[in-house]
Amino acid sequence: MPADELITHGQHVMTVCNACRYCEQYCPVFPAMERRLTFATADLAYLANLCHNCGECLYACQYAPPHEFGIDVPRTLAKIRGRSYEDYCWPPFLAAAFRRHNLLTGIGLAAGLTVLMFAATLLVNGSLPQPVGAGDFYAVIPHDVMIALFGSVFLFAVAAIGIAVSRFWRDIDGAAGPAPDGNALVHAIRDVLTLRHLHASGEDCTSAEETRAPWRRWFHHCMFYGFLLCTASTSAAAIYHTVFDWQAPYAYTSLPVVLGTAGGAGMLMGSAGLWVERRRRDRLLGDPALEGLDESFIALLFLTALTGLLLLALRERAIMSALLIVHLGVVLALFLTLPYGKFVHGIYRTAALVKYAKEGLSD
Repeated sequence: MPADELITHGQHVMTVCNACRYCEQYCPVFPAMERRLTFATADLAYLANLCHNCGECLYACQYAPPHEFGIDVPRTLAKIRGRSYEDYCWPPFLAAAFRRHNLLTGIGLAAGLTVLMFAATLLVNGSLPQPVGAGDFYAVIPHDVMIALFGSVFLFAVAAIGIAVSRFWRDIDGAAGPAPDGNALVHAIRDVLTLRHLHASGEDCTSAEETRAPWRRWFHHCMFYGFLLCTASTSAAAIYHTVFDWQAPYAYTSLPVVLGTAGGAGMLMGSAGLWVERRRRDRLLGDPALEGLDESFIALLFLTALTGLLLLALRERAIMSALLIVHLGVVLALFLTLPYGKFVHGIYRTAALVKYAKEGLSD
């Protein structure tokens, strides 16, 4: 659907909803909608990223398909949400990545980077290094090389996401708007950490009409907190190395290994569970054009966790060198796609929740 047509349709849907207001207690989208009489493009981007795609409003709506009005709020906001990723993307010429990103490109990128890393290692060393000490990863890929490669890619990803979200915030809150206060931030962070709005009218999530279960919410928690634990593990290992000069490999009972193992298990369960859940959900609840983003992100998280756990379990075996390169290839692909894949939805949604909390506390 062309951008202008999508915005016009979104304005029509929100106008109908604003007149009806049957769903006003379901989630933050409807109270935020009711504060507006008209809906500019920035307003629709804000509401779309505030939506948690719980689906309750679709099944409660008297104007939903097959009604002639065809009001499908979850799908309409999903389409606008995807468009907002492209509109605020930085650098702008990479916005097309959101349309072309799918499972094949994600897996292909990981495989291509892995092959390149194998080729570079063989070119430099003549063969795969076999460390004398068990689990000595830096004998395969030197520490300085890892830091230079992954650090630069990660910093670029952070910069790209930061610039994109700052542009989004400027549009939805106004260039001269006051910064959110502490109470707004606390409310927003609480909602982010608890996924409070993922199950609008009860404790369980909607996957189809009259079908509810808690699994989508729990798998989201597993993947989100698993990712945070893995990030904490990497940070702890960096402190060990740079501050205390404690060299890897670290004991299985050490903080980096314990955090990484727990995080990897969470990511593995969360990504596998969400893959199954998304196959069971009503297709009317989402935008088919975004399915590729979902599948690629879930697959890369799953492969990152799987190869990481295998590397930990087999770090004392001869296969460790090959496993390390495969794991690093997958992680590098994940880092490269962070600003141009499904990962950004969590960042945009957090910004929208901060805006919502700020609006609510100011009433």
